[in-house]
Amino acid sequence: MTIPVDTRQREADERALERRGITLFLLTLTYFFSYMDRQILAILLELIKADLRLSDMQLGLLSGLAFAIFYAGLGIPVARLADRGNRRNIVAISLGLWSLMTALCGLAQNFVQLLLARIGVGIGEAGSSPPSHSMIADLYPAEKRAGAMGIYALGVVLGGGFGTMIGGALAHLYGWRIAIIAVGIPGIFLALLVRALIVEPRRGLSDPPAQTEGKAPGIGAGFASLWQSPAARHLVLAVTLTSLIGYALTAWAPSYYQRSFGLTLPQIALILAPIIAIIGGISGVVGGKLADRCARRHGLHSQSWLVALLKAIAFPFALALYIVPDVELALICYGIALLFQNSYLGPSFALIQGLAPVQMRALWAAITLLSINLIGLGFGPTLIGLLSDLYRPALGAESLRYALLTMCAITPWAIWHYWRAGVFLRADGISRPADQHAVGAAAR
Repeated sequence: MTIPVDTRQREADERALERRGITLFLLTLTYFFSYMDRQILAILLELIKADLRLSDMQLGLLSGLAFAIFYAGLGIPVARLADRGNRRNIVAISLGLWSLMTALCGLAQNFVQLLLARIGVGIGEAGSSPPSHSMIADLYPAEKRAGAMGIYALGVVLGGGFGTMIGGALAHLYGWRIAIIAVGIPGIFLALLVRALIVEPRRGLSDPPAQTEGKAPGIGAGFASLWQSPAARHLVLAVTLTSLIGYALTAWAPSYYQRSFGLTLPQIALILAPIIAIIGGISGVVGGKLADRCARRHGLHSQSWLVALLKAIAFPFALALYIVPDVELALICYGIALLFQNSYLGPSFALIQGLAPVQMRALWAAITLLSINLIGLGFGPTLIGLLSDLYRPALGAESLRYALLTMCAITPWAIWHYWRAGVFLRADGISRPADQHAVGAAAR
């Protein structure tokens, strides 16, 4: 007996929704490994610099531009493949590849070898976030999407925190090479779990049928459609500037604590990193849930304004980290700043996915990530290294402090774009509560 196509599709949809919890968990864990493999270099920079005799500029290239060019550039073609093919398989293959290349970083004997291995990590990681964003948007309706994206964004703070903890502890005991290899290998096994347990959802599963019709347009149409949306333009600019600042400050944070405050590697890895991971994790999850509540009560535009408000509260405390001379006071200020400022990813990605046509969700995610990573990840750490080298003749050992302070000071620019995005969202009528309820009812 042949099962009708509609019945098979309904059963597949039900299975995807039943397993969306495990799907979100595995995608978050994949993002965790992505950021941990990417961020572990930060805690190891001083050891690598001494071992391979590198300059701050070379360290900045390894942390930023060399990785980001391939990571961001390949995101667009991978996203087109994800909009047309099996996203679960793309994520699994990418995870296995970048985990292997991370482990190979530990075998590098000079700058060029380490540079090539880092490029390999960037190539692999290009296939992670765009398909993940697209699947999460298909599995969660509009009024729950920011919360789900907030959980997914835990991969950033927890990956960075655990990368610092594990990398610092292992490097202190066994050296930086063993630390990188130990962080890379588990991702290969996670890739097998992703392939085995995630159910590929139907595109537009959680959206009204009228929004899911049609074929996936070309890359040019994807760029044009995003550019034609003022709200999307401002959101991409806001999250790009925020990432430029965040990647720059995070990549050099361990070096700053060591150079300016004299903290040891174990102190950073085993005391500071867990506290930062916990505060950042709370900020991400609570921020996403709060954004969902704001959307239900006031409209989607309020999510963008909420991010602007939280970042404005955090800004003076973030500056204080690089101004106050006392390490305890500086870290208290940083903790307060992190509690408010780390909530931006979930609402930002959720709003962009909500604005994107269903057939272009992975592409819009890839375009956003192209901007975030080419500008933010690519130039952020690199600019800090350049500024630190430029400031050194006048400021000596404190050159890194003032390079980081310079970068932190551009935060109001990002806040302005979040505010403008909310203005356009409200003007376009996208924020009407009735629209949200209709989307949610269709998904249910």
